[in-house]
Amino acid sequence: MTEPQSFRDGLLAAVPTLRAFAVSLAKNSDRADDLVQETLVKAWDKQDSFQSGTNLKAWLFTILRNEFYSQMRKKRREVEDSDGVITARLSVHPAQDGSSDLNDFRKALELLPEDQREAIILIGASGFSYEEAAEICGCAVGTIKSRVSRARNRLQEILGIKGEGDFGPDAVSLQITTTISA
Repeated sequence: MTEPQSFRDGLLAAVPTLRAFAVSLAKNSDRADDLVQETLVKAWDKQDSFQSGTNLKAWLFTILRNEFYSQMRKKRREVEDSDGVITARLSVHPAQDGSSDLNDFRKALELLPEDQREAIILIGASGFSYEEAAEICGCAVGTIKSRVSRARNRLQEILGIKGEGDFGPDAVSLQITTTISA
């Protein structure tokens, strides 16, 4: 443990060389000043861990270097968005619409004949090929293709889907999120 006054004097004496080292790492005087300040704060907080009689300057340089590399790692994960363009594009549509759409789809699926429901679930939800679905159902591949086609058409009728524009957010939500991100 060191005397607070001598530790403080050692910190102050090291500032010019710490700053020079920080400038060489950061290539920016403002960032270098921030690094030196952070180094001094950390050193002051951890002065109990400094062993008297060892090299204070080397200890401070180690703290500064570690802080610099920690900030660099952190910065790699960050995305600069000072004008808010990226943030504005991160808008999401309300989750309740998706839940409501899923409930509507489940109800429509229940209205399909058993063979069509089975075929569309095997192909669309379970990811089987037409050949695999035909084998599972014990029928011809053409029969499965026909059942899936009829099921899709019937689901579109039940759900009132006329085209791609009927998927996703409603017109009001789409207008709001498009206006925000423009």
